[in-house]
Amino acid sequence: MAVKLMRTVQYDSYGGGAVGLKHVEVPVPTPDKDEVLLKLEATSLNPLDLRFQNGVNRPFVTRKFPVIPGTDVAGEVVEVGSSVVKFKAGDKVVAILNLLIGGGLAEYAVAKESFAVPRPENVSAAEGACLPIAALTAHKALVDVAGIKLDGSGPRMNILVTAASGGVGHYAVQLAKLGNTHVTGTCGARNIDFVKSLGADEVLDYKTPEGAALKSPSGQKYDAVVHCAKYIPWSTFEPNLSESGKVIDLTPGPSAICTYVFQKLTLSKKQLLPFILIPKGDKELNLLVRLVKEGKFKTVVDSKHPLSKAQDAWAKMIDGHATGKIIVEQ
Repeated sequence: MAVKLMRTVQYDSYGGGAVGLKHVEVPVPTPDKDEVLLKLEATSLNPLDLRFQNGVNRPFVTRKFPVIPGTDVAGEVVEVGSSVVKFKAGDKVVAILNLLIGGGLAEYAVAKESFAVPRPENVSAAEGACLPIAALTAHKALVDVAGIKLDGSGPRMNILVTAASGGVGHYAVQLAKLGNTHVTGTCGARNIDFVKSLGADEVLDYKTPEGAALKSPSGQKYDAVVHCAKYIPWSTFEPNLSESGKVIDLTPGPSAICTYVFQKLTLSKKQLLPFILIPKGDKELNLLVRLVKEGKFKTVVDSKHPLSKAQDAWAKMIDGHATGKIIVEQ
């Protein structure tokens, strides 16, 4: 029997950027007993994909080449493993693929049953594919670390979201506003109205003196910061924090780790907390899909690109100024 092939986009060494991506045909994967085979409809890109390509996470995360990047997908189940009970052929799902293997820039991919959730009819493939890494990161930062109650039952908190118009940031603003919060966001001048439309109470242009200083226009101190941007030192955050304020750093570098250790040793009430997302199952992803279905939460798509032009999507991600999420459609 002839092996069925599929179109993919992959890279075979670290670095290379968009030109390092190559279009090849490889065999369609076979699902293990606890996996589903998906015919992909949409894949969203994340900065994490670029970090993997650049080898930033070595030696902690090694990759076997060639690599088909992409972890956040939506598609239709075409085959199920022998132990799968939640899904059957024909089901529409949203899934997060193995972070170490990827597989999203392809016509087909396999996903663990435990990391896939049903996709309702009124949630598009693009909307669903945007959720896994970016929205889960925002959710865990706000709920698990900052302690926000999404039903509004918690104490009032002042929240700052840096890079509020980006993939994680635009989700963080919306999720924070489901709680009992006052939200300040930072972004470029062209996105101020956009961030306000997400529900932010105050918006700072990060290129102005006030924005660069992160000072709330109303003078409020931040109880928690969802820090999605880069290159902002602790000394800028510290005077703007409440007595026990936290900065949840989603892109921690060596200086962030050193600051975290120093604060632990000195028992500082104000803290910088390096954050790394480790998906643990489908519970939170199910919640996020349901919020989209109910119209309480939305995905903003910056741009869509066909698989044949995945390099264009990759280049736009490298540029770093996307408003919302970048999608590759299969």
